[in-house]
Amino acid sequence: MRKLLKYLKHFKAQAVLAPLFKLLEACFELFVPMVVAAIVDNGIEGGKGVSYVVYACLILVALGVIGLISAVSAQYFAAKAAVGFSKELRHDLFKKMQSLSYKDIDGLGTGGMITRMTSDVTQVQNGVNMVLRLFMRSPFIVFGAMIMAFTIDVAAGGVFAASIAVLCAVVFGIMLISIPLYKRVQGNLDKVTVSTRETLTGARVIRAFCKEEDEIADYNAKNEQLTKSQLFVGKISALMNPLTYAVINAAIILLLYVGAIKVDGGMLTCGQVIALYNYMSQILVELIKLANLIITVTKSFACAGRISEILEMQPSLKHFADSGEASAEGAEPFIRFENVCVNYGNAAVDALEDISFSVNRGETVGIIGGTGAGKTTLVNLLPHFYDARTGAVYINGKNVNTYEDEALRGICGIVPQRAVLFAGTVRENMQWGKNDATDEEISAAIETAQATDVIKAKEKGLDEIVEQGGKNFSGGQRQRLTIARALVRKPEILILDDSASALDYATDAALRQSLKALDYSPTVFIISQRTSSIKHADKIIVLDGGKMVGFGTHEELLESNEIYSEIHYSQFRKEGAQNG
Repeated sequence: MRKLLKYLKHFKAQAVLAPLFKLLEACFELFVPMVVAAIVDNGIEGGKGVSYVVYACLILVALGVIGLISAVSAQYFAAKAAVGFSKELRHDLFKKMQSLSYKDIDGLGTGGMITRMTSDVTQVQNGVNMVLRLFMRSPFIVFGAMIMAFTIDVAAGGVFAASIAVLCAVVFGIMLISIPLYKRVQGNLDKVTVSTRETLTGARVIRAFCKEEDEIADYNAKNEQLTKSQLFVGKISALMNPLTYAVINAAIILLLYVGAIKVDGGMLTCGQVIALYNYMSQILVELIKLANLIITVTKSFACAGRISEILEMQPSLKHFADSGEASAEGAEPFIRFENVCVNYGNAAVDALEDISFSVNRGETVGIIGGTGAGKTTLVNLLPHFYDARTGAVYINGKNVNTYEDEALRGICGIVPQRAVLFAGTVRENMQWGKNDATDEEISAAIETAQATDVIKAKEKGLDEIVEQGGKNFSGGQRQRLTIARALVRKPEILILDDSASALDYATDAALRQSLKALDYSPTVFIISQRTSSIKHADKIIVLDGGKMVGFGTHEELLESNEIYSEIHYSQFRKEGAQNG
């Protein structure tokens, strides 16, 4: 939690004023029992009459009004500081998540990251709010009441001191037990969040395979686990209030017993005993507040630890110093893979093993292979989304690890397997590729991507609203628009990761022709399950089980590579293949 306090630096004034106003309120509250004692001892028993009682009551009203103003001011400053704190924290947390590599994100899990951004930050915000409001006030009231009790009677003050010591042991003991348990609760909440997200995003698949009951059972099991962990830690935290009541009530009984004896002996007045009782009641109220505060702070500490884990993470992508020895233009291939091996996490088998090939500028490279062969992994090395475990990837003669990620990805146009559009307009989505792209540049990219008919069919054209995820567009329309988005920036390297799977053969062929006709001649990587989409490529890579088992042109691979020829002839009749 201490590491997160830096996010209060822009709210120092509010963070100081909130507890100060609470202390001011507490000071006025501590005077109330003394005024009540004066009313009893002087106004009633002392014979000073109604005028004195009225005067003392006006003082009580003044103390109440000033206390109310102080409390409202403290609430305002605490809320402003806590909300500002959470805003700064969310900003940095989101920025940190954006800086993490694919490997880091895979390890954290999407559900866990969402929980940290939402539930965990909210818990920490509540903790900051409560601390600023009560963390100074409650201890001040407790120890202030004890000091005031000592000024009235030493024996009574001893009762206060003993009860406070016992209460501190109870409160901090429960807190120490609860903190790790709340961490476990948040971990179980992650699982429920992941399950919910997967169920919602995969609703169509679940219904297609009639797996609703299985998903409900799985969700209920995870929800039950979360409920049990919450109930367990809740029961422990719930002990705070009854134990506090028991200790305070026992102290009140002892205090009244001691006070009665001293009143009978003439050592204390009735007003002083009433004051001592009021001080003990104040301690009871404040300790109940403190108990609730401790529960909130305990949750906040657990959540703060989870947030700090991400903020302290160092991106796993490796970066080396640029040696400045980039090859001259044309001195070596534009892109070169040299004995590259890639491993996900600590998997026993490499996802890619000993991959070596080279590509010249402006060439088109087709990549084909079975599911899980490593096709996407291979192209993800180009924009440095993952690190090679061994070997190296060179672009323009420089190791990708020596590039700034932003600069490297600035020369790449990437169309991932899953076509994703963002809420906004078509124009705003296109400008993700280039912030200052003109309508002419956007229209040219859309025409190349064979999406002109999509825009013409929309009443508002480029100003057509895009729903979240592009749900108001078909799969093929989304694919063509994401290709256009990548083309807007006129990339040197264009990566099409199975991004034409929803297109018909005619549209796919027209797209390939328009890509070849581009005047800036990008180096194109096309991942496809169709040999028809890559057979005109300058080079074709055949992957199988993470290994490169074929490299050459379509004709060469048909003659020499069994895997490629099997894929091709399974899609086309052998007779027609000779004509293609």
